[in-house]
Amino acid sequence: QVQLGESGGGLVQPGGSLTLSCAASGNIVEIPEMAWYRQAPGNERELVARMINGGAATYAESVKGRFTISRDNTKTVYLQMNSLKPEDTAIYYCNVRAFTTSTFSVSTYWGQGTQVTVSS
Repeated sequence: QVQLGESGGGLVQPGGSLTLSCAASGNIVEIPEMAWYRQAPGNERELVARMINGGAATYAESVKGRFTISRDNTKTVYLQMNSLKPEDTAIYYCNVRAFTTSTFSVSTYWGQGTQVTVSS
């Protein structure tokens, strides 16, 4: 199994910054993909940023130029969020596709979510 520990959410004023982190643990052999999603009240969950092993990253249009996804090792992913806007308010979820010795296949895992609120 894979456990995802998220941290870094909170309340911030418009224009401020936050950094989310997500550390994966468990019987992991390889993580080919790590991503962040978000879900605002009344909305569907949407992709914010995705990073493929090897460095390629993609972003939602609404966050391009403001958010940066990064990995500092094979099992931790970050989301640096700058110039935050009230419309960025949502629960942010870490999403990992991992190959484990439990399943000997690539499966998708979700974190518990961390609340980000942008308000004055």
